[in-house]
Amino acid sequence: MACGTGNYAAFHVDEPFSEGNAGAHSTRDFCYYNVLRVWKDMDPSFPFLDSHGKGYDVRDGSDWEGTLEARIRGRLRDAQNLVLFLSSATKHSRALREEVDYGVNGLGLPIIVVYPDCSERSDIVLCESSRVRKEIEDLWGRLPGLRDSMERVPTIHVPNKKQLIRHALQTDDFKAGTKGKPGISFYPC
Repeated sequence: MACGTGNYAAFHVDEPFSEGNAGAHSTRDFCYYNVLRVWKDMDPSFPFLDSHGKGYDVRDGSDWEGTLEARIRGRLRDAQNLVLFLSSATKHSRALREEVDYGVNGLGLPIIVVYPDCSERSDIVLCESSRVRKEIEDLWGRLPGLRDSMERVPTIHVPNKKQLIRHALQTDDFKAGTKGKPGISFYPC
């Protein structure tokens, strides 16, 4: 079981990586990950501890077996949770499959799912019934490993709102060493 101090951000990037264009930087989900980094730079009290910044850089075009897989696993072992960006642009990929499978099923990391396309709690949950919206459940189908693993660890679904992401990052239920009950949760309306 992992019990690190970092937050491992998982996001879709196109495969194979292309060094000809901006590579990962041109991928929409990667841009949302960068927003977390900017929030941290602008506000040192923002509780995002970037696990990607704790090791060697992974370059576009890196070899999967020789470089990427080992670095992903090392960063996940040093993490206390998995912050997953899930949007309409997210695609199932080898890296996301590995991050979710090893992070959740291998290490038992809690998941904080951030929906960049959502700005309010009501974009995720039907306020009248406290049920997850069908549009959100449909996004889970983009990542079968996530969909099939969310009940195994504490998993919270949050809109792309700084104060809610801050709260999720600070909540002990979503940290490996102090995690709460497994299952799907969200902030009520």
